Amino acid sequence: MKLSPREADGYFAKPDPSKTGLLIYGPDAMRVSLKRQQMLAALLGPTAEEEMRLTRMPAADLRKDPALLMDAMKAVGFFPGIRAVFVEDANDTAAPAVIAALEAWQQGDAQIIVTAGQLKATSKLRKAFEGHRNAYATGIYDDPPSRGEIERILGTARIRDVPGDSMSALVDIANEIGPGDFSRMVEKLALYKYEDSTPLTLDDIQAIAPQSTEAAVDDMLNIVAEGRGAEIGPLMGRLQAQGTNAVTLCIGATRHFRTLYTIASDPGGPAQGIGRLRPPAYGKRRDRLLRQAQSWGAFKLETALTLLTDTDLQLRSAGQTAPALALMERALIQLARLSRVG
Repeated sequence: MKLSPREADGYFAKPDPSKTGLLIYGPDAMRVSLKRQQMLAALLGPTAEEEMRLTRMPAADLRKDPALLMDAMKAVGFFPGIRAVFVEDANDTAAPAVIAALEAWQQGDAQIIVTAGQLKATSKLRKAFEGHRNAYATGIYDDPPSRGEIERILGTARIRDVPGDSMSALVDIANEIGPGDFSRMVEKLALYKYEDSTPLTLDDIQAIAPQSTEAAVDDMLNIVAEGRGAEIGPLMGRLQAQGTNAVTLCIGATRHFRTLYTIASDPGGPAQGIGRLRPPAYGKRRDRLLRQAQSWGAFKLETALTLLTDTDLQLRSAGQTAPALALMERALIQLARLSRVG
């Protein structure tokens, strides 16, 4: 039987111990893995591994010995409780062994839990679960997590006092980063708030949220936008040592100044403009962007974007012979000087 995404969310949280099994498939291995972990934890409880009620096997092993799955499914456990056999990374080469186990399954046998990558509708494995009267199949796709899913992840981490603005920030972050990164972020957030009973604030989230891998580039953009020209040279040396590309730096600068222009040019003023940003800015970053946009103003930001566009074209020109980073450094110094013009 097929499970729709909405039905699947409920089933992962409260699986039926009387079912034969479940196939979870999808193109994102991390998303599939997280759903499988949630489902098995809900089905078997926290002690399944140590009580040997969960048997794991790579699907590749079934090609060599198709009887492995049947034997594990029928085996009698040493401890009472629900048992499961987890078959990982399956595809249609494992279908004969899985189909045989589905057909032979009886009440009291271990549940058959299978994960797979993207499967076509014609897949033998998918058809076997979708056509079985007592088993389920569900696809996991790249849809953003629902608010309910985020609340579940927070609840598992024992983060419960989450005001509306903080929840909105978490929803935006979850939509921007992968599910694995978001789960790890929530784990760090739980440690950060350990024995702290105060509500979760935007500053708490800002302190833990994944930072750009180009932190030095972000520093450079803030230095330029704030007119601190004397700091550009030393930081440019660090960027060059890290192998930063001049075009990449130019693209980052253009994106930053375009964001400032969006804020500064809003008909309702910068304070309203920053609220329209997508993705939104929070905490100290929001305050910093707002100060920069107010300092520059829309007119000077138009001039800055023109300068950056010209620099980008020059960097990409086939006839360009001057060192690229030197050209970019000159443009950044010009921008820093422009910021101080009244």
